[in-house]
Amino acid sequence: MTTTNDKKFGGLFRHRSFRNLWVGQTAAMFGSRVVAVTVPLIAALTLNASLFEMGLISALESLPYLFISLFAGVWLDRGSKRLILVATDVVRAGLLLLIPLAWWQDVLTIPLLMGVVLLVGCCSVVSDIGGMSMLPEVVERTHLVEANSKLELSSSASSLSGSAIGGAILQVVSAPVAMVVNAAAYLISAVFTALVRTPAGAVKDEETPSKGVWREIGEGITFITRNPTIRVLVVATMIFNFFTLALEPVFLVFITRTLDLEPIHIGLIMSSSGAGALVGALIAERFGRRLGLGPALVTSLGMAGLVSVLLPVATVVPTFPAVVLVIVMHFVDAAMVIVCNVNLRSYRTAITPDELQGRMNASNRMLVMGAAPVGAVFGGALGGWTGVTVALVVVSVGILCSAAVIFFSRVRTVREIPQDTELAAAT
Repeated sequence: MTTTNDKKFGGLFRHRSFRNLWVGQTAAMFGSRVVAVTVPLIAALTLNASLFEMGLISALESLPYLFISLFAGVWLDRGSKRLILVATDVVRAGLLLLIPLAWWQDVLTIPLLMGVVLLVGCCSVVSDIGGMSMLPEVVERTHLVEANSKLELSSSASSLSGSAIGGAILQVVSAPVAMVVNAAAYLISAVFTALVRTPAGAVKDEETPSKGVWREIGEGITFITRNPTIRVLVVATMIFNFFTLALEPVFLVFITRTLDLEPIHIGLIMSSSGAGALVGALIAERFGRRLGLGPALVTSLGMAGLVSVLLPVATVVPTFPAVVLVIVMHFVDAAMVIVCNVNLRSYRTAITPDELQGRMNASNRMLVMGAAPVGAVFGGALGGWTGVTVALVVVSVGILCSAAVIFFSRVRTVREIPQDTELAAAT
């Protein structure tokens, strides 16, 4: 762990283990983003997949969050998170190499592609939860916000450039061969993650008797439901994600039918989210430090809710100002979401005992991801029943409710992340 409060240029990039973890996670993020672009194109262009098959492939990418998250948390808390992350990277690389090999042997099919997507998705769930859970083993709790800010910056950059990189790769080589590049990204991640060094005390004692998988899963769920602070953070996140996902189907109808926007305008709107996310990652640490942790969470969620009101306003103004309002909404919303994520995730990690990091993150991830599809269905049904404008107003109120959950709790009064491990765990 780092023991310095040095704020000179570079910050945690001077910390060798964090730097290796950051490079590894960044490589994996870019690999995942490029895979998200190239695999559907392989299905559509190379295998002539139907719309139903394309939908199944998309669903299989996120489905593992619902049925393996809790088991992944137990596995991560029992063993070496570093070795598990390395293993998931190597397995993902091997699975992706099956695609060009099967294509070369003329045996690549939709079912095979679906199987690869499902297994890669399972590894990605473990990697996602493991990366969050390993962070407090690498850096001290006082540096969690900076660490999460740097990781969010990588995530935003990969989202912005991953699609372009994937398209460029496909321009040069065929889609199946592009999987070789994706596999290389995961291997790079494995190499740098393997170089991460954590204190000896961070490794689980292999002689500690197992309590049983279901009992350990229960401990993780009990922790997030009985710890008042974790419970507030999880409920606020679930509400926010539910209504954010409810917005998506309504928003698509809104920009394509209600506003009848041209493709160039839609492209500008979508790109504004990426730009906002980058800005959010850059300002997250300073935002939380200036306002205080609790006020920063309330303010960021509140601003995301308030700025979403610009969408129903856009329905009653001419096209050009409507586009401007929607772009501003997407930019500010994305920035505030990242600010909230960085500070909330850092606080949640800081107040969780090291031996529960995997299960806490796994339980949280399953609940949050489980709320997403329900929110999307709710948004579509609400829009069909009430109309687009009313649905947009309801969603805005819902997002504001996530800020209210934190505002009416003692989390609002928290000024900074606890620095002492025992004090943090008792919070």
